[in-house]
Amino acid sequence: MSELTLAFTPLLPWPAFAVLIVAALGVLGFALYAGQKSAGWRALALALLLAALADPSLVREQREAQKSVVAVVLDRSESQTLGARMTQVDAARKALEDAFAKAPDIEPRFVSVGTGADGTLLFSALAEGLKDVAPDRIGAAILVTDGLVHDIPAKAEALGFKAPLHALITGHEGERDRRIELVEAPRFGVVGRDQILRVRVVDSGGGFDPAITIVARRDGQAIATLRASPGEIVEIPVRIEHGGPNVVELETPVVPGELTDIDNKAVVVIEGVRDRLKVLLVSGEPHPGERGWRNLLRADANVELVHFTILRPPEKQDGVPASELSLIAFPTADLFGRKINDFDLIIFDRYSSQTLLPSVYFDNIVAYVENGGAFLAAVGPDYATLRGLYYSPLESILPARPDGALFEQAFRAHVSKDGEKHPVTRGLEGSKTTPPGWGEWFRQVNANVLKGDSVLLGAEDKPLVVLSREGKGRVGMLLTDQLWLWARGFEGGGPHVDLMRRMAHWLMKEPELEEEALRATASGHEILVERQSLKDETPPVTVTAPSGAREEIALEAGEPGLSRARFKAKEMGLYRFENGGLTALVNVGPANPREFREVASTPEKLRPLASATGGTARRLSTGASDEITMPRIVELRDANMFGGADWIGVKRGAAGALKGVEATPLGIGLSALLALLGAILFVWTWEGRR
Repeated sequence: MSELTLAFTPLLPWPAFAVLIVAALGVLGFALYAGQKSAGWRALALALLLAALADPSLVREQREAQKSVVAVVLDRSESQTLGARMTQVDAARKALEDAFAKAPDIEPRFVSVGTGADGTLLFSALAEGLKDVAPDRIGAAILVTDGLVHDIPAKAEALGFKAPLHALITGHEGERDRRIELVEAPRFGVVGRDQILRVRVVDSGGGFDPAITIVARRDGQAIATLRASPGEIVEIPVRIEHGGPNVVELETPVVPGELTDIDNKAVVVIEGVRDRLKVLLVSGEPHPGERGWRNLLRADANVELVHFTILRPPEKQDGVPASELSLIAFPTADLFGRKINDFDLIIFDRYSSQTLLPSVYFDNIVAYVENGGAFLAAVGPDYATLRGLYYSPLESILPARPDGALFEQAFRAHVSKDGEKHPVTRGLEGSKTTPPGWGEWFRQVNANVLKGDSVLLGAEDKPLVVLSREGKGRVGMLLTDQLWLWARGFEGGGPHVDLMRRMAHWLMKEPELEEEALRATASGHEILVERQSLKDETPPVTVTAPSGAREEIALEAGEPGLSRARFKAKEMGLYRFENGGLTALVNVGPANPREFREVASTPEKLRPLASATGGTARRLSTGASDEITMPRIVELRDANMFGGADWIGVKRGAAGALKGVEATPLGIGLSALLALLGAILFVWTWEGRR
């Protein structure tokens, strides 16, 4: 293929050449105005002069036509694993390879695309596959897909080329599927309050029930069962029970003929956050230890502290009415009656069974704990007497009974065998040396543990810190009033802040401090399973995959009370881990994979874009069979429509590779110019003599 063009290489710069043209036109115009008969000859002479200065030449380019590039993008995402779609993709590729082998002017480029973090991104892969191809060489783009593409451009101009786009759709017409759609799902929620999920069930393909059951579970426990019509938006209240991840599963029953049941489930992870914690601290009398509790609780901006100190001990009889002992009356009716359930934690610090609290308020505290409240008793010498809290209605919830003895000698607290495994005392700074690297204490109430776990021991290995569960709530006991010595740094002090904070958070059911817990966290497709337990041995963990497949994995001991295992997930979705009556849920991949939000194949999503480019969108299989029918490949120079009932068009590219150039001058350079000037001077002289 050759192209002939006229080229100019002027002997003067183009600006100077333009000045000469203007000057020549001025001379010609003056001659015409003056009526000179030789104006025509002068115009011809000037034109020849300018043409010579332009140095024209004929250029013949030898070009070799280049092949048209056709990009074929093969969708191998996870939705293509449904039914026979992947088989259809392979059959389509084989048919296209055979067709292109018979078309020497076409260069095919096959690109395979899997599932990305944002779904099926075919057009990103198409742009990447054609980034080194000139736009005028692109003959067509062919997508072999189920039509569930998540990066479809809004306009054809965004493709970057002017060639037809064809979509060959796998699957079958009228595929049946049911899926749950999350209309509104909060990411955070305040512990103790409800969050509203808004969901709907969408049926495609027809033939489904008019009323659909939706089951909601939180952390594996059923919390609601609802009935809804297809497409109806329903609201599901979910109570946030604890801090950290609250995993909510939504599920609707599988119906016969569905493509898959993966999208019959949806997962919402709501991060539980605590509102301002409300703590009631009641000090039975002024003493150095109450400052430690007050300073700890006030240092946390998330804690709202209500603190009362009883200034007159019960044995003091001075005749002053109780109403005159403080500027603000002790609101017992509010604190231990109407508003007791507003508190997240109640602390009695060296409070004895005084007459300020009638027996009915102790009964309220017992009910508060049994219904899920948290109570901590930090006791002093009074606990060993008949005036101690144990000899009150609180007896039913207190885990340690005093025997009347009181140790008043130097001793060092140390972690018990169970305490080495318990999250409250495990790894306390200084606990791993013998004796522990802590300061000494000098007073301890001797008591017998009735229930719960002794995590810290004191004099003669007697219990010092006891933690117990009572009903739905929790109770803690500190059988000494000298924790403040650590806070003052006596003999180097000790980890008083860690110990007090961990005790308080365990009482308020912080998930990270549970002594019996099963946790699972995912990083990519690797899941870390942790089993926290006070038991000496832990059995294997049972794993249930999203597909329902079950297997067991063994745990390896790590820190005391903590065993771990790493599990490689082969599927995306919600995994369930079970061990010793405990359940942990973890989602691998996106909580609700975009790839499976909609699985019924369709040509309609790609049809507008294909039509805008002159291309087509059609199904590969039009019947019930999985066999495909491939359209013919037809090459066209240019057209408004590149497709018909049984064919798709490829635009022939106009690009060519330059092989050689021939230039033929129309003048003979400077000598021709001198001859022309001489002729002009001769004519001019001859005209002047006339």
